Amino acid sequence: MPKAGISVESCIIGQWRKKIGDTVLEGEILFEYETDKASFECESTASGTLLDIFFETGDEIPCLINVCAIGETGEDTSALRPSILDNVAAVRTDSTDSAKAIALQTIHLVPSGRESLSVSPRARKLAKRLKLNPLSAAATGPSGRVITRDVEFLARNGTGTGIGGRTFDEAESVSQRDYTDEKLTKVRKVISASMMRSLSELAQLTHHHSFDAGTILELRKEYKASGAVSGMDKVTLNDMLLFAVSRLLQKHSAFNAHLLDGGILRKYKGVHLGVAMDTSRGLLVPTVFDADKKSLLEISAEVKRLNEMAQSGNISPDLLQGATFTVSNLGSFGVEMFTPIINPPQTAILGVCGMTAKVREGQQGIEIYPSMGLSFTYDHRAIDGAPASKFVQELCRNLENFSQIL
Repeated sequence: MPKAGISVESCIIGQWRKKIGDTVLEGEILFEYETDKASFECESTASGTLLDIFFETGDEIPCLINVCAIGETGEDTSALRPSILDNVAAVRTDSTDSAKAIALQTIHLVPSGRESLSVSPRARKLAKRLKLNPLSAAATGPSGRVITRDVEFLARNGTGTGIGGRTFDEAESVSQRDYTDEKLTKVRKVISASMMRSLSELAQLTHHHSFDAGTILELRKEYKASGAVSGMDKVTLNDMLLFAVSRLLQKHSAFNAHLLDGGILRKYKGVHLGVAMDTSRGLLVPTVFDADKKSLLEISAEVKRLNEMAQSGNISPDLLQGATFTVSNLGSFGVEMFTPIINPPQTAILGVCGMTAKVREGQQGIEIYPSMGLSFTYDHRAIDGAPASKFVQELCRNLENFSQIL
């Protein structure tokens, strides 16, 4: 199993592109695999025959563990077999008697008190096609998972035992209740754990500010009208906000920092901006490294490059860490204010809100202007309210006079 980034410890096997007995050439795709936030393709590092497949679709495998064997037909692959397979009796066979024996040997791996059963995506798809309920199959896969061979055995024999001895009819009736249970994805679990830790361990407080967005709106129009040659027509309001934040954080080092165990505030010399992005896999936060050294156009291009990789699902995990400050923009969803949650061990996060029309007293009387909201959450253990307010106050002034900071 490849190691997809220095922080990744395990990956989930997706679809197998090759099957046992196939001829494989070096560089051909063997299977797909995914981390909690991205998906990849595994290329073969050797040519030969695919002799054995040790794990199936949906199995979560530690990095650098053997998942299959390639060699010459007839070669013994037992020396390459991972030792963790011994605990789940993952022996593949087409014999009905052997399959029945495997089921009897491994059925004890499934706790009798569980109300639901882990079913591999491929086994679930096969069961749906055969109009079978996978809950009635004996689980023989790793960690008590129902895999393809279990559904095939059920189809051949017409019998199988579900959780706690539940029969097929009983399991089927349970599945026909007027609700559906949806298992959280791995990325959702990671987000959940991180946010719960943040809210339970950090002393978070949010200030809400707003500024006159007329200047950046006018500049955006100018960029679109005349910036095609230089690429400035692709610059967005969010890019301009990121640029302004990257410059201001140089002056407010307590916000460009990590609060570590033991009461240590680690202030960073470079500004590494985390940019929250909504993807089909869930929330991802790629990092624009050294944003304070990049121009507005460079930040704009980098954000688009990271977003493209995040949306495709093949972004490197190394690009999803290392941020010193995060910006989360919900303005396009009509959000007027919110309480963004800090991503530990960072000390603050900026929430960007939508545009609203406000009124004020001007030289010619009452006037209407476009207002944009900023919601700033900070860790009160490291930062007091006055410095936090000064930071956002200065950010608002810079955005209202954006040309001066370019």
